[in-house]
Amino acid sequence: MQPDTITTGAAKVPKVGLGTYLLTGKEGTKSIQDALQAGYRHIDTAQAYGNEEEVGKAVKNSGISREKIFITTKVMPANFKTLTAATEISLKRLNTDYADLLLLHWASDDETNKKGVDLLNEVLKKGYVRNIGVSNFTLSQIAKAFTQAPIVTNQVEYHPYLSQQKMLNYLRERNMFLTAYSPLALGKVMRDATLQDIASKYKRTVSQVVLRWLVQQGDVAVIPKASSTERRKENLNIFDFELADDDMEAVFRLSRNQRLANPAWAPEWD
Repeated sequence: MQPDTITTGAAKVPKVGLGTYLLTGKEGTKSIQDALQAGYRHIDTAQAYGNEEEVGKAVKNSGISREKIFITTKVMPANFKTLTAATEISLKRLNTDYADLLLLHWASDDETNKKGVDLLNEVLKKGYVRNIGVSNFTLSQIAKAFTQAPIVTNQVEYHPYLSQQKMLNYLRERNMFLTAYSPLALGKVMRDATLQDIASKYKRTVSQVVLRWLVQQGDVAVIPKASSTERRKENLNIFDFELADDDMEAVFRLSRNQRLANPAWAPEWD
């Protein structure tokens, strides 16, 4: 059975994290705290989500020591050129001395990307962060970033309907890992007949099968969102079974290059 963490850089990254997009206000804090109580130790947030304070409050209220929780946050392109100051603001909102992983949230133009990656090196040296990476970078963009800094991941949309094999292979060959957001394809996988059949075979839910398919590939972490305590626990409970090779292949065959979560202004992908 595969381990439930990925060892990279200065940390062990839990393969299943909580995506916190739209988890704001008191209910957001409550949901994040609930996830921590359920066993989550990887929380993914971003400046653009407007909920770094909620994450900080949830971590504090959880009673779990900060060192046991892996916190990822992301810097918006508008702040790449002032990334050091932006990171200090994020740390204040998160009520922590450091982030476990800091990402550039979306790619910008080449000059801005280069400046952002240079400043990732700076905040790493300052101890503001333990690991650095990017999100939504294309293969050509991450190739440039990789020459500048010890990035450990690229966070991209990845689910059964969108193949990321080229990206995953590229990252794996360079000892990086892929972080999959929207791993359940915004809920569309729940209605898929092939996935329902596989789930029935293993006496699991469709979401468990999909998340298992992702992490079983190795070098993949997932950050699904979940609307209830039951769903959060369900998504976390995927390390006590394995999918057979033919079932893994059946899920791979569902790919149809369908992007669902990226906004219209996202860059072209290669």
